Amino acid sequence: MINISNINIFMKKIIIIGAGTAGTIIANKLQKINRNNRFEITVIDKQSIHYYQPGYLFLPFGKLEEHQVKKDKKDLFIDGVNLEISKVSKIDAENNRLIMEDGNSKPYDLLVIATGVNIRPDETEGMTGDLWYKNIFDFYTMEGAKKLREALKSFNGGDLVMHIVEMPIKCPVAPLEFVFLVDEYLRDRGIRDKTNIKYVTPLEGAFTRPLAAKKLGGLLEERNIKIVPNFGTEKIDNEQQMLLGYDGREVGFDLLVTVPTNMGSNLIESSGLGNELNLVPTNQYSLQSKKHKNIFVAGDASDIPASKAGSVAHFQAETIITNILRYFKGKKMKESFKGHANCFIETGDNKGVMIDFDYDNEPNVRKIPFEGIGPFSGLSESRINHWGKVTMRQYYWNILLKDRFSKILNLIK
Repeated sequence: MINISNINIFMKKIIIIGAGTAGTIIANKLQKINRNNRFEITVIDKQSIHYYQPGYLFLPFGKLEEHQVKKDKKDLFIDGVNLEISKVSKIDAENNRLIMEDGNSKPYDLLVIATGVNIRPDETEGMTGDLWYKNIFDFYTMEGAKKLREALKSFNGGDLVMHIVEMPIKCPVAPLEFVFLVDEYLRDRGIRDKTNIKYVTPLEGAFTRPLAAKKLGGLLEERNIKIVPNFGTEKIDNEQQMLLGYDGREVGFDLLVTVPTNMGSNLIESSGLGNELNLVPTNQYSLQSKKHKNIFVAGDASDIPASKAGSVAHFQAETIITNILRYFKGKKMKESFKGHANCFIETGDNKGVMIDFDYDNEPNVRKIPFEGIGPFSGLSESRINHWGKVTMRQYYWNILLKDRFSKILNLIK
């Protein structure tokens, strides 16, 4: 149980930059223990709409519509959390303040950076300019997912390539889910035998962990989806419709679905707080900034070697909140986050695989969340795992973000 009652503080200003998954969960959890208003909790974001990003994957196939994957951010915070829609121009970490776009400054006692990552097609030659959405598509943005839906409708066969420029990326299993779903989609349209599906990845196999890579690679092989591993993308030749690798390999395409380089917010770069990918150097166990003791980093914004996924943000939240309280008490940070991640992977035909792992352990094969009972099965394909994926959207909106039934949900840790 997190205890705030014996903290000798009064109205400390806590600012969270970013009202995505991580920022929303942490703000709501923190406010629930904010007895006697010891904290002033403010969340700042430049956008007023919250997108359920896993839903982007289903838009190209008509399984979800745009209105089902977005909500107004103000409806997602519990009473007492201050949401401010404005833009931060710079984090002045040395002076514990934010410089806003209008020139004003906001002081803080403690800062949580939850600014996420964004796709950066401009980092790869051939992904910019007028050709970006003519023969190259993505599903990591709302615009990209909607345009991909139209492209799939008019696609009549040929070489369909799913491509990842480099790691890390948010939701690292999403590209795998896409090829499984597009295999089903093309079979339903009767043109699967006219299509070659290729999965081009910088990894050695289908996933980062050997057990999961073997299982998922086997499923790809069953569906006649070819893996092109260890592919370092140099550029895209749009005239020849060709991926060009640094090692001289070429992969032709008629329709390319890509995951561009993922980078942290430009705010992190302009504030001098990030690495070459604009990710904040962070202690992977305590989630405290390596440089500034009163800054914590949540979700995708850090450089820690954990998956960039919503479930990870959920598992990080308790460690961050515990350490916020320990920081104000002057205590040593608790290094309790172990890189826990889990997710459902859609494999098509109303089936799915669940993976659950952490820094040190391979994806387990037990029943989840309750040993021997489940209802979900680790690293095996089943219909119940598919339904876990389907129901995740309602769980996300109604339970996860607002931290409802947290004692029950924490059992899956």
